[in-house]
Amino acid sequence: MHPFRLATASLAVLALSAAAALAGDDPAPQTYPAVLEGHAVLPAMTFAAPPADAPAMFATSAKFAGPTLARIDRPFSVMGTTGSGKAVRETGLTFPFVGQAVQGFSGIRPVGNGEYVVITDNGFGAKANSPDAMLMVHRVKPDWQAGRVAVLNTMFLSDPDRKVPFRIVTEATKERYLTGADFDIESVQLIGDHYWFGDELGPFLIETDAAGRVLTVVDTVADGKPVRSPDNPYLTMPGAPGPVAFESRRSKGFEGMAASEDGKTLYPLLEGGLWDAAKGAPETDAQGHELLRVLEFDVASKKFTGKSWKYRLETNGNSIGDFNLIGGTRGLIIERDQGEGDVAQACQGDPKPDCFATPAKLKRVYLVDLADADADGILRKIGSIDLLAIQDPGHQARQGGHDGTLSFPFVTIENVARVDADHIIVANDNNLPFSSGRAVDRQDDEEFVLLKVTELLNAR
Repeated sequence: MHPFRLATASLAVLALSAAAALAGDDPAPQTYPAVLEGHAVLPAMTFAAPPADAPAMFATSAKFAGPTLARIDRPFSVMGTTGSGKAVRETGLTFPFVGQAVQGFSGIRPVGNGEYVVITDNGFGAKANSPDAMLMVHRVKPDWQAGRVAVLNTMFLSDPDRKVPFRIVTEATKERYLTGADFDIESVQLIGDHYWFGDELGPFLIETDAAGRVLTVVDTVADGKPVRSPDNPYLTMPGAPGPVAFESRRSKGFEGMAASEDGKTLYPLLEGGLWDAAKGAPETDAQGHELLRVLEFDVASKKFTGKSWKYRLETNGNSIGDFNLIGGTRGLIIERDQGEGDVAQACQGDPKPDCFATPAKLKRVYLVDLADADADGILRKIGSIDLLAIQDPGHQARQGGHDGTLSFPFVTIENVARVDADHIIVANDNNLPFSSGRAVDRQDDEEFVLLKVTELLNAR
């Protein structure tokens, strides 16, 4: 999810937050220590050249990312901003860009040898502003000693065999490269040599071959019913003002997606609760806490099984960032609020451009177990780590470290995976050029951290 889309949040969700705060909650899961053992940075201004056979329109990107969505032809002529109203801050980077922006990353999968597959999501935060952003998969390798991240190769997704059943941006071309106006890929898994992606716009599940060519696009089903967002290509607007029914709010499709160790099952996780039309609000528990669905998907039949679990948000309006299993049925889920920036630099009084109007307050990784749910299917949060209070006794922080700690105060933290029995890797999505959580007036880089979290991984 991108800050560009936060304005679409329902007032009903905000009202539920107050009700949930007054309700009786389960005991808070124990917070375990997270110790920094590596920190590597990929600079914000990192770009990839489009393929030689790509249409000329992809030589530049973010041409439609301005405030009015009108095309901007002159590169580096518009300043990136974050925040809203009187709290708008410049990020210090200008667009449109020459080339394809490699960031921000919104899904991670270890592939051995200290390397990871990461994905660039839809581009610039919305279907409408990303038709010139190509969908990409990168293989990267953090160098913890040098503090740098190498981009080893980049693969561009395409649909040359016309497997996507609706019109795409490059419909008339032979190669049919995919863009952020077609899908918003937010999670990735490798099953054999095929890739599976979770998408927010449909939401859909997408299967490609090893070269990134689409093989399958699967419509989402939950409780035996279709799940569609307002960006679903099969929805049509009425000829006169009136309601349009959909089941998932904008930017609340699949954000995380875990896979079983045998590769037979996927577990895509929606970022927002399914919409309850009768209540005019997302699905909640008895106390009013928003519930997000983890759906079960059978890879062999390419169908949703009908089984699901429910993840309860700490505060309504929060989002999840990623979901990966660490062994068996146990998995890690990032939960985050919509704030960015250090609370020590919060605005005092009226919001201003030289402070954080809504600083980060909750950025956590929770441990859950699909085999540990209550009678209503709600997952128990076994424990967590606080990404705003990472211990750094060895002074490993490359930027943002202070007094032996490192904070990860980014609005979107969308990558988490197990490295070994003691460590996990976490990375932010820097929303180029629309986020500045590390500093008030500087665009965030893409940061990877290696965290020792033995106690969390062993918690029961």
